Amino acid sequence: MGAPRRREPETEALGTPVVRDEVAHEPDLDPDPDPDDAPEPRNPTLLDQMGGIPGIVASGVPVVVFVVAQAVAGNLVASIVAAVASALLVAGWRLARGEAVQPALSGLLGVAVCAFIAWRTGEAKGFFLLGIWTSLIYGGVFLLSVIVRRPLVGVIWHLVNGEGQAWRRDVAVRRAFDIASLAWVVVFGARFVVQRWLYDSVYADTWLGWVRIAMGVPLAAVAAAVTVWAVRRSRRSEARPQEVEPQDRPHSRRAR
Repeated sequence: MGAPRRREPETEALGTPVVRDEVAHEPDLDPDPDPDDAPEPRNPTLLDQMGGIPGIVASGVPVVVFVVAQAVAGNLVASIVAAVASALLVAGWRLARGEAVQPALSGLLGVAVCAFIAWRTGEAKGFFLLGIWTSLIYGGVFLLSVIVRRPLVGVIWHLVNGEGQAWRRDVAVRRAFDIASLAWVVVFGARFVVQRWLYDSVYADTWLGWVRIAMGVPLAAVAAAVTVWAVRRSRRSEARPQEVEPQDRPHSRRAR
């Protein structure tokens, strides 16, 4: 090997010799990063708990499969098998993607119960009986929450996000969540009234399934939009003085 090459000094414009170091400098790394600089983990929202928009849409797949299979084949057993198989595929697909387990299992259980009712009644319309009565129950619960001044949309939202229930003291915020909860009352009430009437009518075998699909995701999307508006109204209220109820205001002292 030859002798190491001598490094020649370089000269800047003012004539001062400067020796350039050829060693590359590594970027400075903070050995002790400040834990306060780390981003805070985001609490899962109610929509996240339900699997997001794909989870909501996927939950309606077994119903669509049952309705289409019944319309094409006209065989109750074949329609039940197709609906349950599609529910299994949806649950497996969501689990393979690492999504929440609870919505997938809940959806599978719901389809299994609907299929059992249809098999026991021996009629295709029995597949929709559980959904009809659960709509009545859900609508009643949401309406009761508004009556007792604890609108369920606000309660669920702040409970999931770990924000407590102090929002109920803000009149404007509670009114916004009242409107959102009443929107869900209208959705569930409309589903029950229309589908219950169809269930007892001569149009049950022809129209009940298609009406169930039409009143599913589209109506839920409208109520969800009202819910989003209420949540944004709640966020904006944090930047302004709260309008509390008269019973929550401190009593003024009588001037002496």
